[in-house]
Amino acid sequence: MSNAQPQGIGGSQSSDRLLVLWTSGDREVALKMAFMYTLNAKTRGWWGTVQLLVWGPSAILLAQDTELQDYVQRMKEAGVQLMACKACSDSYGVSDSIAALGVEVVYAGEPLTTFLKDGWHVVSV
Repeated sequence: MSNAQPQGIGGSQSSDRLLVLWTSGDREVALKMAFMYTLNAKTRGWWGTVQLLVWGPSAILLAQDTELQDYVQRMKEAGVQLMACKACSDSYGVSDSIAALGVEVVYAGEPLTTFLKDGWHVVSV
């Protein structure tokens, strides 16, 4: 894990955690913002810990789109932590497909609340 930070930007270990809350069912939002930033945030050391949380319509998009699935594998290999909301993925009938990608499928309301209360930085797209 890299602790590299751009010059002039400081921060403590407790503030070095990023949660990307991906809720959009829009493929371009996934590719051009959520995934691009999440992967770069981890591989370039912008954040020490990076978590992607798949929530809502993004679950069905991920289950159906092979390019997004490949991107998720790259994130996983880079060390991004992956989680999906079970209630959401169950409602679309895609929990098994998402879990097969190596994404942890859990009821995510409580984990999201913990991220927020524990001071994680959150980007929602």
